[in-house]
Amino acid sequence: MSQRRGPPPRADMLPEIAAAVGFVSGLLRTRGCVSEQQLQVFSGALREALAEHYKHHWFPEKPFKGSGYRCIRINHKMDPIISKAASQIGLSLPQLYQLLPSELTLWVDPYEVSYRIGEDGSICVLYEATAAKPVSSYGMLTCKNQMMIGRTSPSKNYIMTVSSPETSAELRGLPAPWGSDISLCPAVASPLVCKSCLIQC
Repeated sequence: MSQRRGPPPRADMLPEIAAAVGFVSGLLRTRGCVSEQQLQVFSGALREALAEHYKHHWFPEKPFKGSGYRCIRINHKMDPIISKAASQIGLSLPQLYQLLPSELTLWVDPYEVSYRIGEDGSICVLYEATAAKPVSSYGMLTCKNQMMIGRTSPSKNYIMTVSSPETSAELRGLPAPWGSDISLCPAVASPLVCKSCLIQC
């Protein structure tokens, strides 16, 4: 029986979704409990779920609009989008809690994907691109900014562009401009390095 697939994701969200999917898949891969075949199925399911979830909440002209809606969050409660994709490869909730950080925030916005592990971890950039037209964010209170209120903003050294190998491969395969006008750090091999690393990429 052929599996029914939804419409393809909008072209303008492909690189951001690829970065988010590659990062979460990389976290599962680091534990070595999930096979490459399972990771491929999981990645495909997560990619489709995010495209469906974001299709009416993606605003390249106002990248921070809808940021809270698009945010993927694990905070002693598993994000339903991740758990649904994981169910496609037979991973239960208890297994997911063992494989993924108990505190994870993943912001998926037009032109930028970033994450934070732990409540006080540094915010690290996974994917960054330049908007076709300058976008003003002055005065905008975003989902990410709300979490930073009341604490000192991290220095530039702590905000890095990182990429897991599978994310880089996915992004390199995208048509222009996605494969050209992006900032990916080749020095970081693991998505988990960023939390304590002080390298400025």
